[in-house]
Amino acid sequence: MASKGIRDRVAIVGMGCTNFGEHWDRSTDDMLIESTQAAMLSAGVDRDDIDAYWLGTMGSGVSGLTLSRVLRLENKPVTRLENMCATGSEALRNACYAVASGAFDMAMAVGVEKLKDSGFSGLVSAPLPGDGTIAEITAPARFSLLAPAYAKKYGVDEAELKEVLTRIAWKNHYNGARNPRAQFRKEVSKEVIARSAPIAGMLGVFDCSGVSDGSAAAIVVRAEDAHRYTDRPLYVKGLSFVAGPARGNIDPAYDFTTFPEVVAAATDAYAQAGVTDPRAEIAMAEVHDCFTPTELVLMEDLGFAERGFAWKEALAGTYDLDGELPVNPDGGLKAFGHPIGASGLRMMFECWLQLRGEAPDERRIASLSPTRKLALTHNLGGQPGECVSFVSVVGSEPSA
Repeated sequence: MASKGIRDRVAIVGMGCTNFGEHWDRSTDDMLIESTQAAMLSAGVDRDDIDAYWLGTMGSGVSGLTLSRVLRLENKPVTRLENMCATGSEALRNACYAVASGAFDMAMAVGVEKLKDSGFSGLVSAPLPGDGTIAEITAPARFSLLAPAYAKKYGVDEAELKEVLTRIAWKNHYNGARNPRAQFRKEVSKEVIARSAPIAGMLGVFDCSGVSDGSAAAIVVRAEDAHRYTDRPLYVKGLSFVAGPARGNIDPAYDFTTFPEVVAAATDAYAQAGVTDPRAEIAMAEVHDCFTPTELVLMEDLGFAERGFAWKEALAGTYDLDGELPVNPDGGLKAFGHPIGASGLRMMFECWLQLRGEAPDERRIASLSPTRKLALTHNLGGQPGECVSFVSVVGSEPSA
């Protein structure tokens, strides 16, 4: 039974996002206050106007009190949730469905993570007991398996594939250098990236996303109410979330050149949004580039390239800031950073800026047109072969 979706029934009317980075002198509370106040200011509302809140965080709070205490909320419903690296997107999805259902008139989704002084690098959780099939290796090592598998399947010389991965990292650092909120705001030459310290397999340090602190927030209302709060809302076209069967590590057929969960989520989101040709209809995408080979594989899973050809598209500049389909124009996880609970909402914040024409001129995409006016965000959580995946499609206009 397929999801029915909530196309054009909900709109985002306010957003806020902190700088991402090493915020040694700022607390979780500080970041929550900044992102939520910015979102409320942009929508022209205050905390009492918001009926319900969804807070996404992996390790920076254990209940709704994490937010209600900070904002001094008086007996409002605040739901704390977590879904690995897709946590921020899950907060948004839940808030949107709550409004679409008619249960609430206005809801806020907010994500936050304080990683740098948590004692963790990456996921802020202790290892869970399992059945022995979970690989006991680091996240970079797990995702590094994508690169040689892709090279072997599609006959790409590993030296040439290394050039592709280098170019992906270079692109995202180029974009991040033009983003004042990004954790890493300097361009990095391809030569430096290519000879950077090895981390796992073909991956060097510049092939891995940043570990950072940050927060982002969004306010959603029914679509028919959107223009009471802003003259440039974003309309939700599709929201899809899937959890896979987690059998990749024991399935001999799994070849590490695709994320089946991403394919399923994208197929569902496109059906909800009425997208039949994502390469031609999507003007920009924010994707989960936790590691450079992840972004490469995602281009094919999301329908932005034919199977076995994404590496050529990456080298040709298709996904560059001035390319046919800009990917991660804000720098992505690689340069913007990856505070887990906030990342999905940060992606939506870039769509908010670009589709409303508010992105700085130096990184404003040129791909928007009357036939290309949709934006996509994508998160995944887990590892190749066993993960969860989220895909959203939003637009600046309701469907005709």
